[in-house]
Amino acid sequence: MSIIGTNIRQLRQKNGWSQGEVAKRLKISIPAFSKIETGITDINISRLNQIATLFEISTLDIISSGNSKSESVDCQEANLLKIKVASQEEEIMKLQKRVIDLYEEIRNR
Repeated sequence: MSIIGTNIRQLRQKNGWSQGEVAKRLKISIPAFSKIETGITDINISRLNQIATLFEISTLDIISSGNSKSESVDCQEANLLKIKVASQEEEIMKLQKRVIDLYEEIRNR
């Protein structure tokens, strides 16, 4: 079974749909959809877009391996952490400036 077929099957199962329900929504026969899931039939771009729309995901999510999703989530999480770190560094710099200002104020007395 191809990764695309596996991903489509997992999406279908996640939604609790039968092959018949998905085939009906795609306006194709059950055997035609079964062949897509099992990788017997190569899927064209038009059908891929139709399936992505049905499951409300991107075509990239359908054609990528499970690891890519995990890496994508990890990348997003890393970016959020970078933003938090930058914000905290900015706060530290403000506090350091305040300490220097207070030190100068004490020294000038």
